[in-house]
Amino acid sequence: MAPSGYFNDDSMLRRVQREMTVGLAGPRALLMQAAHPVAFAGFFEATTMLAEPYPRLERTAKVLQAIGFGTRAEADAATRPVRAIHRRVRGTMKEPIGRFGAGTPWRANDPELLLWIIATLVDSNLLVYQRYVATLTRDEQEAYWQDFRLMGKLFGLPLKHSPQDIDAFEAYFAGVLASGDLHVGAKARELAIDIVMHPPVPRRFAPVLGLVNQVTVGLLPPEVRRLYGFSWDPVRGAAVRGGQEYLRRVVVPLLPDRLRIAPSARSLAA
Repeated sequence: MAPSGYFNDDSMLRRVQREMTVGLAGPRALLMQAAHPVAFAGFFEATTMLAEPYPRLERTAKVLQAIGFGTRAEADAATRPVRAIHRRVRGTMKEPIGRFGAGTPWRANDPELLLWIIATLVDSNLLVYQRYVATLTRDEQEAYWQDFRLMGKLFGLPLKHSPQDIDAFEAYFAGVLASGDLHVGAKARELAIDIVMHPPVPRRFAPVLGLVNQVTVGLLPPEVRRLYGFSWDPVRGAAVRGGQEYLRRVVVPLLPDRLRIAPSARSLAA
């Protein structure tokens, strides 16, 4: 018998994360994370994200893969050093951004900041999955959130600090959007332009990158889109929605597994 993991093939987390299309959620989640000034200071400025963003993102992806598709031993080995780093990394904001003044203290293992990072992943993944892959029932959304609560715990977020159900999660997320806490400073805007919108891809993929960027901007909540200064209009919105419907109804269901399912999930099924 193969060693068991924290999740199995019946887990909603695996069902959602195995879809390669859900990768479209990544850029949106990063922009949402960077829109919180204190989270940006703690998880971007104080780490190697700005200096070497793509290796950092790759390492993070490997940790998430180990949790979702690996054994418990592999997941524990991947998350143990992350929790240790979070316990050590702390500091203060160097300049005022939004309602947060210079000198505002932060620590990487602050449950409030960890929850925001986890929440942006959950909200973005559910949004992309339902727009591009399939609609989820409320019970399925609930199961996905409960899976991510466990994932958050592995990253150092105690269960008592995460919303108990999907309704509470959505209320929390809407509350942050309406709170006035989000504010995009100059460095966060630089992140949006240089890291998220202009990754180092071969020139032949430039048209695809342009489409992905359009999708990313369209997926952002209007209030966050305005914070970054991204332009948007009804025509672009209609085009993105039309593409979503076409992919969800026609393209994704017909894709072969090698193009649709993430390699980590395919290897489990082999």
